[in-house]
Amino acid sequence: MAFSMKSGPVGSAQPMAEINVIPLVDVMLVLLVIFIITAPLMTQAVPVQLPRAEGVPIDERPKTVRVSLDEHQQLYFNGEPVGYETLQELLANLASEPGPVPSLELHAWRGARYEHVVHLMASARQVGITNIGFVTEGTSPDLRWTNGEI
Repeated sequence: MAFSMKSGPVGSAQPMAEINVIPLVDVMLVLLVIFIITAPLMTQAVPVQLPRAEGVPIDERPKTVRVSLDEHQQLYFNGEPVGYETLQELLANLASEPGPVPSLELHAWRGARYEHVVHLMASARQVGITNIGFVTEGTSPDLRWTNGEI
């Protein structure tokens, strides 16, 4: 027992305040022996012939196309003016090309009607283009909030 009562003169029974560390040392020595035996075994490896890959890395970056909507509700596809139907055909052709699906940058005039922007997004989603990013301009100092409106 770790704490035992010392025997001595009658009436002077005091607890022994020493801890027996011999079992702890025994366990540590056993663990050390196990480690010494198993450490050399861990450095041995199995020789494996790994295959070599040859070829040119493929650039999997998706193509980015720009669709713009100006203040006259005119659409532009990569800077070229197009109509809604033509835009739908161009987006469908891009989405059907092999490789990663292109991403779409949507540049819309800040006063554009919400329904036109949603229509553009729906057109892109119908043909399978789901990566759509909105491009904005930095804020100019003449923009001021007055009663919740710009």
